[in-house]
Amino acid sequence: MVKHLRALALSSALLGFTAAPAFAQEETPIFSNASADIGIVVKDLEKSAKFYTETLGMTEVKGFSVPAEKAADIGLTDNQPATIRVFVLDQDAKDPKTKFKLMSFPEAPGKMQDQKFIHSSIGVSYLTLFVTDMNKSVAKLKEAKVELLGKTPSDLGGGNFITVFRDPDGNFIELIGPKK
Repeated sequence: MVKHLRALALSSALLGFTAAPAFAQEETPIFSNASADIGIVVKDLEKSAKFYTETLGMTEVKGFSVPAEKAADIGLTDNQPATIRVFVLDQDAKDPKTKFKLMSFPEAPGKMQDQKFIHSSIGVSYLTLFVTDMNKSVAKLKEAKVELLGKTPSDLGGGNFITVFRDPDGNFIELIGPKK
């Protein structure tokens, strides 16, 4: 057995294999933050802001604007200004980990993608939010007259359920959590 292990170690060394994976983490982290912000371009900023706060329960925090020239200089728009409204999941968090940035461009409205199903178009297809009480969340959606998709809420097992619906622009959103 020892002979076989030595032979394996020798052949690995000769072929250039090492015990550590080639993708081993560098000493200095690549990312300065363990979270990522999500930007969503919407058709009607006021309508979407109301949906994300009143229906989903997010909290709006301080947003920002980018002048047209700056947005063009960094390659984001064709000389369109951007007003970004920012929403978080936990208003009491000292440093919220997830931020949703909603923006619209009334002077240069984009084209709607085919969003019949999540596989209908390439790119970001859906948003998953984890909730503490699916019954309460579904009641809030129904109160806002949001249409639930498929046969949801659906049991995922392990005490969790999934509910799928769309925001005002047709983006898929899924809630995952227990029923209480």
